[in-house]
Amino acid sequence: MLILVAFKSFLLLLLLTPPHPAVSSTVTTTSSGHAIPFPSYEHLNIKESIAATVLRPPQSSSHDTNHYAAVDSELTQKPTTNHNSTAAKLHLVHRDKLAFSWHHDHRRRFESRMKRDARRVGGLIRRLSGGGGAAAYEVADFGSEVVSGMDQGSGEYFVRIGVGSPARSQYMVIDSGSDIVWVQCQPCSQCYHQSDPVFDPADSASFTGVSCSSSVCDRVENSGCHAGRCKYEVSYGDGSYTKGTLAMETLTIGHTTVQNVAIGCGHMNRGMFIGAAGLLGLGGGSMSLVGQLGGQTGGAYSYCLVSRGTSSYGSLEFGRAVLPAGAAWVPLLRNPRAPSFYYVGLSGLGVGGTRVPISETTFRLTELGGGGVVMDTGTAVTRLPAAAYVAFRDTFMAETANLPRAAGVSIFDTCYDLNGFVTVRVPTVSFFLSGGPILTLPARNFLIPVDERGTFCFAFAPSPSDLSIIGNIQQEGIQISFDGANGYVGFGPNVC
Repeated sequence: MLILVAFKSFLLLLLLTPPHPAVSSTVTTTSSGHAIPFPSYEHLNIKESIAATVLRPPQSSSHDTNHYAAVDSELTQKPTTNHNSTAAKLHLVHRDKLAFSWHHDHRRRFESRMKRDARRVGGLIRRLSGGGGAAAYEVADFGSEVVSGMDQGSGEYFVRIGVGSPARSQYMVIDSGSDIVWVQCQPCSQCYHQSDPVFDPADSASFTGVSCSSSVCDRVENSGCHAGRCKYEVSYGDGSYTKGTLAMETLTIGHTTVQNVAIGCGHMNRGMFIGAAGLLGLGGGSMSLVGQLGGQTGGAYSYCLVSRGTSSYGSLEFGRAVLPAGAAWVPLLRNPRAPSFYYVGLSGLGVGGTRVPISETTFRLTELGGGGVVMDTGTAVTRLPAAAYVAFRDTFMAETANLPRAAGVSIFDTCYDLNGFVTVRVPTVSFFLSGGPILTLPARNFLIPVDERGTFCFAFAPSPSDLSIIGNIQQEGIQISFDGANGYVGFGPNVC
């Protein structure tokens, strides 16, 4: 059964078999009764794509101050204790909208992003390909705006939440592959620079240390004990780390306050988190924010990553009420050896409306926890096993033989010189998801500008292992929802 879903602001088609049983669906067909096929080609507007990616600097420091103040106001107005299932929403903010992350040179910003992306991917492969456990630590409906931290190392997107009582507003990196919530804390023996004052537990009436005998401490891998207090330490694939004590604290998320959330109070922190106060883990483990909220949200949350360079915000929402009725639902796959990560079934890839000849076993998650396809907010560029990437890339190159080529850039080996073009006709790119749905990406999610002169590159790269990673460039503008209680992930309309 094929379902055609229309999306605002860009063309995104999903061809579906019957979705998640809790979601109603309709069938759209042609007048002759035949199912509507997904498109073979679309047009990419060169000028608009560059304008949406190559940003202009913030106009003034006062503008930035007003922006922060507006976000703070939204987070602190009329907070309510979460006793029901009413969804609240947070803004997801693209890093390039924040003054503390700004680089004037787009090429330098791009190259820095790719270097950090390579470190992120290398870390994931080390953690997952060998079947090892996920990173050392991974906790009602509500939400927040999300900011993308493109150049923020492992942190690509940011939210603003309140920590403590009274709430202190902090920028936090979101990470779908981590299972802990932590902030830098005073006294700070080793802290990197952040845009907000470092959180001081002495100023919070709700801060309570966790004892070594607590069951919460037992849930933290590699936890330790010092002077009767539970200690934690988390290392990330890019060499970043945080060390400190575990505590129970109140978080203000949107207009909702959530009490007794286990957080790491980091007294020694180092790495790629410059600007942000800490990290909001959204992984599948019990210590992530999603895991700790448990029954309050039904294990459900949804995000929409705003496209690069737009003036709008993305969104992050928690709770079953945010699950869209128009989404295409596919089963979530679990790797017992890496419970933090969200795996999806991928059976193949398409270019120009035609399936690329790649074996379905290429993307299979093995019984030993090898291979598979991980969805990751912290990785920018989608990685594919080398043989699959080559077949995919060569098919795309054959379909774009009429476009002038350019030399490879950074991790990209397939680039085009589109200087002087107004629009170009490019083949569509699709993910064939297990169970039948076909996710067809908008052109700006796979052919991206890497400079201001009109050099565009095919935004995929080979993986040095059998692990595949769907990165955030490919996820932009698509509402992605996780229904952990029922074991599904949904791809829905653009709601950024």
